[in-house]
Amino acid sequence: MNQPAFPTDATTTLMLHGPAGALETIVEAAEAPVRDAVAIVCHPLPTDGGTMHNKVVTMAARALRESGIATVRFNFRGTGASEGSFDQGRGEADDLRAVAAWVREQRPGARLWLAGFSFGSYITLKCANELHPAMVISIAPPAAGRSWDFSTIVPPQCPWLVIQGENDEIVDPHAVYAWIDSLKLAQPPELVKMPETSHFFHRRLMDLRGAIKNGIKPYLSPPMDVAAEGRSEVPLPPGGRGGDRSQGERWGEGEDTGNA
Repeated sequence: MNQPAFPTDATTTLMLHGPAGALETIVEAAEAPVRDAVAIVCHPLPTDGGTMHNKVVTMAARALRESGIATVRFNFRGTGASEGSFDQGRGEADDLRAVAAWVREQRPGARLWLAGFSFGSYITLKCANELHPAMVISIAPPAAGRSWDFSTIVPPQCPWLVIQGENDEIVDPHAVYAWIDSLKLAQPPELVKMPETSHFFHRRLMDLRGAIKNGIKPYLSPPMDVAAEGRSEVPLPPGGRGGDRSQGERWGEGEDTGNA
């Protein structure tokens, strides 16, 4: 079955063919300077009301677009206009695989980025080892307190940014930190701890925007017009992914650190 073409308009809603039926999808174009990358942003738990319109998901997508990266948001099976029914993370991983396959078919030269919030971060981490993204962004990954098995997660073999609210009432921040420590990675993810921040980033959405934009800066490829001139990609900073960022550090500049 033929899939729709990758749109070029600023915002396009379309239906992709997924493994359990149609997947409701929104594609939004990057802002200038445009980079040859596409980020798929996954939403939180559908059974708790999570959709691709969740404010954390839309803010993450906004930060990526403002950094020159086109974004793809979609509703997991059984959510919104997507067909099928909730499948405890198994089918949802298949949904992500299908969307990633479509992105790579339509944009074969683009770097694939994966981002997710809460349950969405579990799904992206579950698939990262096989999808080989260029960047992974995990916002409040539910490493404990839910039924998701993080013991089988293979850490991404790429730059990895983890953002965690210190006052998260749903995901235990210390469980997230302990899980990251248990991985014993030579190059751990860059961990941004956001003080006085709840699970849904209430009054901290602009801080989240700044954390994402600042955290991904070292890993952005050159704008497409620069890349066409034959310049190499921006190298990773010394020390790899970056490690733990202290609680008191500011994550953005100017308006990026305001409250929402």
